[in-house]
Amino acid sequence: MSANVHAIFEKSSRRLDQWLWFARFVKSRSLAARLCAAGEVAVNGVAVAKPNHAVKAGDIVVVQQHGWERTVRVVALGERRGPAAEARGLFEEIAAARRALPQWEPLLFADDGGEE
Repeated sequence: MSANVHAIFEKSSRRLDQWLWFARFVKSRSLAARLCAAGEVAVNGVAVAKPNHAVKAGDIVVVQQHGWERTVRVVALGERRGPAAEARGLFEEIAAARRALPQWEPLLFADDGGEE
């Protein structure tokens, strides 16, 4: 692949782990890679297992993290990991964050009106 074609491809897509880090979903790029490897990230409805998966503007990314699921649309790819205000410009929430797992409910309930 020539250098010019490679440069054009680089500007139209970005590695998923790098984008997750730029967008401040995780504190480090290695954590982003682990999140991908654990199968906690899906792009356009397909689970992603490799951190080098390419994302581009318009992709839908679903991230499951700490019991919550966030669904976002990639708006921009970013050039660096900047301040939080800059990171918020890289995506838009398309669904409210929701619990990834069902709420825990106790199987046994205390009987307040029972025998004494």
